[in-house]
Amino acid sequence: MPSDRRFWTMKFAWLRYAVVWLGYAWMRTIVRLPFTWQLAIGKRLGRGARVLARGRRRVAERNLQICFPELSAAQRQALLRRHFEALGASVVEIAMGWFGDEETVRRHVRIEGESNLRAALARGHGVILFSAHFTTFEFFWPALAPLCPRLCGMYKSQRNPLMNKVMTEGRGRNFDSLFAKDSVREMLKSLAHNAVVWYASDQSYGGKGSVLIPFFNEPAMTNTAISRIAKASGAVVLPYYCRRLADDSTYVMTIGAPLDDLPSHDHERDTRRLTHLLEDYIRTCPEQYWWIHKRFKGRPAPHPDVYGALRQPT
Repeated sequence: MPSDRRFWTMKFAWLRYAVVWLGYAWMRTIVRLPFTWQLAIGKRLGRGARVLARGRRRVAERNLQICFPELSAAQRQALLRRHFEALGASVVEIAMGWFGDEETVRRHVRIEGESNLRAALARGHGVILFSAHFTTFEFFWPALAPLCPRLCGMYKSQRNPLMNKVMTEGRGRNFDSLFAKDSVREMLKSLAHNAVVWYASDQSYGGKGSVLIPFFNEPAMTNTAISRIAKASGAVVLPYYCRRLADDSTYVMTIGAPLDDLPSHDHERDTRRLTHLLEDYIRTCPEQYWWIHKRFKGRPAPHPDVYGALRQPT
């Protein structure tokens, strides 16, 4: 009964906060270790998560099956193992980006395309960094912030308010402003002051302005907001991607050049172009993309629910 659900929700609500507090303390502590040790610990956590987080593992397996049909089953399993190691490493990369020594982060980052950002800012109408959910993206804030007169970002609010507070504290030392993903007015206001806005619009989206666009040749609900906001604001759109090199010694921040005729009058075409760019980059480091997200959910009929079978008992 609803009353029973409320009782148990209230009774165990403390556990949700306890987990976040433990995670916060763990992040604050692990950043004191040598960074090579941190990565080794993170990857070990990821290997354990691959075994324990069966639901997320199945989602990632399905996504890899859809997006990389040219790979053999054995190759996809090898990619899946590397992906979970990258997910584990992301825990310490988040900790370093939020709470670690900023100079240590900057020493590990190689920046490509800084001149593209400078040229875009010189136009005076703001910059939108078209980004995506790679496992490493939180690591780069201390390296990106010094390049920006004002750095802003859109985020998805978490159900746990304490998690929101921790995230805001962590990102807040590098971001001048953070606003919810549907706060377009705040984004336009920031761009009008020539801010740099980080915007990752690669996850499944069923709101106003969403269209079905192929992602690795499979239709996915996709947000076209970047093209529309750039059109309204006059901001320059720059592709922005991040990755860790295979030997773990260096992280690469790539700031691409603006695309010709973007934004155009056709927002769907613009979004297709950006999605193709993202696909090309994912192929350079496929294990570091966020495959545990249900990218193909929420599609209208007659498109099938590609994750439906994952809910069946095995």
